[in-house]
Amino acid sequence: MKTILLIEDNDEIRETTAEILELASYTVRTAENGKTGVKLALETKPDLVICDIMMPGLDGYGVLQIFNKNPSLSEVPFIFLTAKTERGDFRKGMDLGADDYLTKPFEESELLSAIEGRLNRFSNVHPSYDLKQEGLSQFLDNARAVGGLDSLSADRKIHQVRKKQYVYSEGDEPTRLYFLKTGKVKTTRNTTDGKELITGLYNAGEFFGYFALFEKGDYTDSAITLEDSELIYIPKDDFLQLVSINADVSQQFIKLLAGRVGEREVQLLSMAYNSLRRRVANTLIRLHEQQPDALIQHSRDDLAAMTGTATESLIRTLSDFKQDGLIEITPSGGIRMIQPEKLRRANW
Repeated sequence: MKTILLIEDNDEIRETTAEILELASYTVRTAENGKTGVKLALETKPDLVICDIMMPGLDGYGVLQIFNKNPSLSEVPFIFLTAKTERGDFRKGMDLGADDYLTKPFEESELLSAIEGRLNRFSNVHPSYDLKQEGLSQFLDNARAVGGLDSLSADRKIHQVRKKQYVYSEGDEPTRLYFLKTGKVKTTRNTTDGKELITGLYNAGEFFGYFALFEKGDYTDSAITLEDSELIYIPKDDFLQLVSINADVSQQFIKLLAGRVGEREVQLLSMAYNSLRRRVANTLIRLHEQQPDALIQHSRDDLAAMTGTATESLIRTLSDFKQDGLIEITPSGGIRMIQPEKLRRANW
């Protein structure tokens, strides 16, 4: 049973609307003001929010802004209720990210139709697909159904790519989105003095190659397999068309973009301002957080390229960390984190 949070300061409207929703077999939680509504949402995440705009204290716009800034609530469908009909108020609500808008007084059928429409749409495409366990097909099937694109990844052939092979090279024109079914891929860029800088690492269950697709330019880096890998190709035109017409799908890739851009910013700031030991520590911590239960098995050259240092300097630093009991190095060269929190807190 879906849970709806109803935020409305008018007692009569709140009680009447809650009764309608309960009769329609929804679980309803009610709040008489914005602050109480946010508190209830943080206690128990609702499946959908219906919120009045004009309320004393924290108004509906403020509630939506709080939802947008909270990762656990930002995906919740949000419907505004208001007695105001000016286009400017409508536009402001939609610009803030509201999913729908009902003007009071409204018909019972309007209310239920709006709720059903939002719940159905948001249940089709969501961020919780287990891409490593056949979730890619589910994602593409649902995205195709929502976007109406029958051709999206119609050919889901798995392409085998051997270790150390280029998937694409800097300067190539992008023709597809890549999904990494198994294996590992790195993206790299060469500096002006010819040194390699690793700009991204991708593990099984991740998409890559979308930066250039969104920028509508050539690749600014190269993608290379770190081990034997299996790739699935998604046609560029189908993907871009889907993203452009469907906010639910585009939102997922915006999050991917934001996360990768954030990683690059942290990486560049670390290279610019941190000591060598701090840079190596940050690189190890980042890799450990991506796969907490796995050994770090990247080559020393690749680790040096991620850190922005010479391979010899990286090896000396790893040896120091090993002597300090912070990491363990296996006979095969894998790195096991022994005290990641101590490594994180160390002041170098």
